[in-house]
Amino acid sequence: MSTQLDQLKQFTVVVADTGDFASMKEFAPRDATTNPSLILKAAGMPAYTPLLDEAIKAAGPTATLPQVIDRLLVVFGLEILKIVPGRVSSEVDARLSFDTAATVAKAHEIIALYEKAGISRNRVLIKIASTWEGIKAAEILEKEGIHCNLTLLFSFAQAVACAEAGITLISPFVGRILDWHKKTSGKDFVGAADPGVISVTQIYTYYKKFGYKTEVMGASFRNTGEITELAGCDLLTIAPPLLAELKASTAPLVRKLDPAAATSADLTQVTFNEAAFRFALNEDAMATEKTAEGIRLFSADIVKLEHLIAQKRG
Repeated sequence: MSTQLDQLKQFTVVVADTGDFASMKEFAPRDATTNPSLILKAAGMPAYTPLLDEAIKAAGPTATLPQVIDRLLVVFGLEILKIVPGRVSSEVDARLSFDTAATVAKAHEIIALYEKAGISRNRVLIKIASTWEGIKAAEILEKEGIHCNLTLLFSFAQAVACAEAGITLISPFVGRILDWHKKTSGKDFVGAADPGVISVTQIYTYYKKFGYKTEVMGASFRNTGEITELAGCDLLTIAPPLLAELKASTAPLVRKLDPAAATSADLTQVTFNEAAFRFALNEDAMATEKTAEGIRLFSADIVKLEHLIAQKRG
């Protein structure tokens, strides 16, 4: 009997949510995603010290800390691309989440480093927070052939705005949605009743119903039950411990999300301008709080990375 991981790979692209190369080799994902928290964790491990040293050296003694971090992201990305056959996601500094022009400029810098190393931009996804400014930046980048992964996505309004902007990929945070509802209600949710599962199912169905090309990649899972409920989603980015659980199980896995079934869903197409987007996000307490929290946490880890680099530089 094939493992649940092998069964899942039959209709969903499996992506490794880690900065650890050994895990990528073990689970053979097509793509890999990173974020400041994962890079910070990896950079602090002795096995990855040479990569940190390499990034500092390559950036040069006059480089700013943000420039060294860009190098570090790309150094990790280049190593990841030696392992996975598909794409790597590299994240723009979360502190730029409300600055469209600065986000575009930072994306250009990251892509230039990859291309200088001989990597096609088609193998890189620029990760950007799903703020209005971030979505507008990604819209500009997509028109330039720079593909984007809109992260920290918690609401239907964010998903619709991304699809209308022609974004390559979105990453709805399933587990963090569950976290908020558990904390707020004092209840647990499992299976199809999981609010994160419900959110991604709604977005996936809407995209397929109206023919949007934007791919849906569920992210930030808390348990394998969330993953199996979203089997059939375009992509799922999964942390190594949950990949290991899926690999250890041979229980049957049934496809839950199917584009053919989505086309018959009774849905109305909507659109969001900036004012409508901001109001819809404001009306969604969970999405407002979790987006802000995610930006704060990623920004804090960028600062920790800067301190780590500053100490290494002496």
